Amino acid sequence: MKQRRRVVITGMGVITPLGHNVPDLYQSQIDGRSGVGPIEFFDARSFPTNFAAHVKNFDLATALPNGAQWSFCGLNTQYALAAGRQALDDAGLLDNPRIDPENIGVYLGSGEGGHDFKSLVESVARATPENSHSPDARAFFQNSRRNFNGRHEYEMEMHTTTGRLAEAFNLQGPNMTCQTACAASSQAIGEATEVIRHGDADLMLSGGAHSMIHPFGVSGFNRLTALSTRRDNPQGASRPFDLHRDGFVLGEGSGIVVLEELEHAKKRGATIYAEMTGYGTTADSFRVTDSHPEGRGAIAAIRNALLDSELPNEAIGYVNAHGTSTKVNDAAETVALKVVFGDYAYKLPISSTKSMLGHLICAAGVVELIISITAMRKGILPPTINYENPDPICDLDYIPNEARPKKFDHFISNSFGFGGQNISLVASRFSR
Repeated sequence: MKQRRRVVITGMGVITPLGHNVPDLYQSQIDGRSGVGPIEFFDARSFPTNFAAHVKNFDLATALPNGAQWSFCGLNTQYALAAGRQALDDAGLLDNPRIDPENIGVYLGSGEGGHDFKSLVESVARATPENSHSPDARAFFQNSRRNFNGRHEYEMEMHTTTGRLAEAFNLQGPNMTCQTACAASSQAIGEATEVIRHGDADLMLSGGAHSMIHPFGVSGFNRLTALSTRRDNPQGASRPFDLHRDGFVLGEGSGIVVLEELEHAKKRGATIYAEMTGYGTTADSFRVTDSHPEGRGAIAAIRNALLDSELPNEAIGYVNAHGTSTKVNDAAETVALKVVFGDYAYKLPISSTKSMLGHLICAAGVVELIISITAMRKGILPPTINYENPDPICDLDYIPNEARPKKFDHFISNSFGFGGQNISLVASRFSR
């Protein structure tokens, strides 16, 4: 039987609310800093939730030498371009003439691009006759043709971010996008790992990008009652596994990793940060907004990832939890971990880095994977901040409030998305 090709991570890049590079992001997490603050992109005073975790002081023109030419793109694409450049540069692949561009692919979990809310509202308002509640269709069409920019509207398509990365960096290999909500970037990494394992590419740029801090995104999640409404304490709003958690905090950003076939990486002398050893993917088949209360999809995803890694349960030294700070998700994830790991679950350190970052939606999984890889290399685990009141239902070790020294060689990163998508990734310290 042919031996399975091994896949390693040789480059990492991030743009997040807590840092525009991996060292700054990780240090912010170890320090227990919150990236949450008032919404700045629009006037959210009348919304039940008026806070989010913004990417701050970001300028694509300084992050990318030719960044100005991509200024028309949505924020998710701009963040991905900046994080992608970091990852390629970190891996020694940027403008490397020895690398065949047809051998480098892209697989992203990316969300919809920018929404031109202002033009939409203006088009509707101008098309609505006085004393009427319904716009005139013909007038709306005419106003829309005048107000909307076709180039900008194209950027709303979810595949454009993947295409822009390929275009910007001349990546001519397989090019794919998935949108499985909060699980998207983890799924992209899992599937990109499989692309390399099966020999369809030696290198894949993978991860995700998303920004939903706009009126549609915030109002939509508010209507779903998914967001925290702790307006009096925004930085304390994301409190995964805490008894008084009341919803997640919306974040934004991008994380990108370079996945590479091991022998290819060794041949060119690349730095190896970790090895991708396990991937599990399942569906709850239950409900759009809630995890199955018995954690059935999550249980299967974690078990599948462990089977794929061929590691015993006790080899796992840390779990980066999906940990959104919603009542149902945190309870279901706790149940899943106890079912899979049994008594060992109570000895396993677990934390939710969303307590500081907020929920980056399609970019969440990859950023959490990068944080976990850095923690494995540094030997210090990030905490779950705002953990003040233990929930009897959530009774595991969530590394409350302070970072913890811990040496470990293998970890699990969980991502469980709206719609019931479940992804678990196992990554390991590289061993020859």
